Amino acid sequence: MKYDSDARIDTYHTWQQAQKIPINRGFFIEDLRTLEVAPWDLKGGLGAFINLEGAGGTNDGYVCEIPPGTKLKPQKHLYEEMIYILEGHGATSVWQQNGKKQTFEWHPGSLFAIPLNAEYQHFNGQGNASVRFFAVTSAPFMMNLFHNLNFIFDNNFVFSDRFPPEEEDYFSSKGQAWGLKMSVNFVPNTTDMPLQVWNERGAGGRHVNFDLAGNVMGSHISEFPVGRYKKAHRHGPGAHVTILSGQGYSLLWPEHGEATRVDWKPGSVVVPPSQWFHQHFNSGGDPARYLALRWNSWRYNFVALGDDKPIEVSVKDGGTQIEYEDEDPKIHEFFETCLHKVGATCRMGSMVPWCKQKEAE
Repeated sequence: MKYDSDARIDTYHTWQQAQKIPINRGFFIEDLRTLEVAPWDLKGGLGAFINLEGAGGTNDGYVCEIPPGTKLKPQKHLYEEMIYILEGHGATSVWQQNGKKQTFEWHPGSLFAIPLNAEYQHFNGQGNASVRFFAVTSAPFMMNLFHNLNFIFDNNFVFSDRFPPEEEDYFSSKGQAWGLKMSVNFVPNTTDMPLQVWNERGAGGRHVNFDLAGNVMGSHISEFPVGRYKKAHRHGPGAHVTILSGQGYSLLWPEHGEATRVDWKPGSVVVPPSQWFHQHFNSGGDPARYLALRWNSWRYNFVALGDDKPIEVSVKDGGTQIEYEDEDPKIHEFFETCLHKVGATCRMGSMVPWCKQKEAE
């Protein structure tokens, strides 16, 4: 077989083009719920890809829509996939080859992961409305690593350690929690589940970190109050920050570079590029909550993507976080301006030096 020495092979890109559905790029998706979708033969529904700059080609996202009263085609693949339900009510069946099916129901706000290489099928339980969900997968990494689609889609290996056939409550179990960390396979409602205090990121925020279905990819939920913003930090690529509630904006910037601002609302997604600093601001009148679908669960660390530095330590001490006292004062000034526009009050108090100075005056 002859090869063109000047042509680089991108197996994921070739496969993606063959799907013939929209591909969305850039830094930001304004609203997943209104994103344009098109017929997707592979799934048997409607879909659109999301390949934002911040993913760096390591992972991807897609939106899929199931028409009223229908179901998608059965699927099986050798890449990880996490699913967040945007709209609609339905159910999913999951099974191993020649194994017993486990079926669970979901609704808007539900989160779950498909066990690696298990077979599964999604069903719309409504006869009068569509279902729409957002998925983040490791397809780009896995397809380009093996560059063989038969291996990805027609592999019969059973990962019984990730999806034990004897564990009949796999999707109904409440899981196990260790402080901010939780090992679980199905989260019924991300929008109102209780969170734990996480002072290290600032803003009086709350947090929970998920290990889903034994995946290398992980997720977390963060929430912060009205009139607050979180400390700037940076990490590797592929964190799909999905807004669950609230109104605000994020700043993203490379070290020593200019900042890009994106305004968000429920349904928005922003993916910070690898090792770009980013900072999230609640500029609205309600608490802001987001779900990050990303690499590196708290249980399985994928150090090849550069997340090997402590996340709660200042950059001055070898970490990845910028403390409030080290941030540009203009960041806080702009935040106060945004709050004024919606009639909200800054509640950073003594956390930020600029607030201390104003209180003293």
